[in-house]
Amino acid sequence: MTRRSLLVLTSATLTSAVTLAACGSGAGSTSSGSASAGGATSGATSQGAAEPGAFPVTIKHAFGETTISKEPTKVATVGWVDQDMAVSLGVVPVGATAMTWGGNAGKSTDWFDAAVAKLGGKAPTRYDDTDGIPVTEIATLAPDVILATSSGLTKADYDKLSKIAPVVAQPGAPWVTPWTTSLETVGKALGRPTKATAVRAQTDKVVADAKAAHPELAGKTMVFAYLTTTDLSQIGIYGKEDNRVRALEAFGLRSAPIVSSAVKPGQFYGNVSAEQASTIQSDVLLSYAEKPTDIAAFTANPLIGQIPALRSGHAYAEVDKQIGLSVTNPSPLSMPVIVDKYLPGVVKAVKGA
Repeated sequence: MTRRSLLVLTSATLTSAVTLAACGSGAGSTSSGSASAGGATSGATSQGAAEPGAFPVTIKHAFGETTISKEPTKVATVGWVDQDMAVSLGVVPVGATAMTWGGNAGKSTDWFDAAVAKLGGKAPTRYDDTDGIPVTEIATLAPDVILATSSGLTKADYDKLSKIAPVVAQPGAPWVTPWTTSLETVGKALGRPTKATAVRAQTDKVVADAKAAHPELAGKTMVFAYLTTTDLSQIGIYGKEDNRVRALEAFGLRSAPIVSSAVKPGQFYGNVSAEQASTIQSDVLLSYAEKPTDIAAFTANPLIGQIPALRSGHAYAEVDKQIGLSVTNPSPLSMPVIVDKYLPGVVKAVKGA
């Protein structure tokens, strides 16, 4: 499965996102530098400084371990969440992956841009990973560390990037690193573990407050599915290790029993034939949609329409890709967006609205 298939704001929301970005930041000075690639200009901005005694630090990951000897001044990120982690800790990368699904006009996200603006930083150079890791473009930026804790790096990718700078790869299986683990790891890599703990606490409070505000979600079973009108022969199901599922379970939902049988151990995605749609039992069905009429098309289909939650009106298919991206890649910056923009749709679906 490709990364693209896996990916399938109000001012108040942006304010809360920026607040998280500034959480725990000291009043230290701001330093900036610049680099260019493909004619684009980007800056490296850091609010505050690394904590005393933070370096050197050695971080274990899927391909061994990486030692960072001193505080990085030019950070590049790979994957779709590491840039949020860095900015939430007060560090703006010089380069980050382009948000080719769900991104705004700048191939970024509104919550990331708001946090960068709060820090007084410049937008990073964006490189496209659709056809693989853009090693040459990253090398042009001359970073002194590459963060890829939330990525799907292969060993070959890791070896190539390691020739540019120390690489902090994902700790285990590709694409499934919990946001909490990414935040903790990036905190160590940037010399800000205490700040990472503070950001974690504030984000946890955002989740806890939303969970308390929506007791109707507690214990309700869900299936987060991948449905598309271009192929109604099968139903994709995201497993418990998938981060969108983890994010929603934090609000009180729980994965339906069908998820464990549809997704093999150690994997985070599985398929069920449309002929088996009636077996996908859950209190609510969640998915994405390309256009507003898709949910009606799913319901009207003689096979897909047999999914119980879909048939009974307990389904939610998000059309806005940026809102969909917020829950696909949860982070300290996107969590307020999930609460304000995504969770209301889930609540309505649970209620059968």
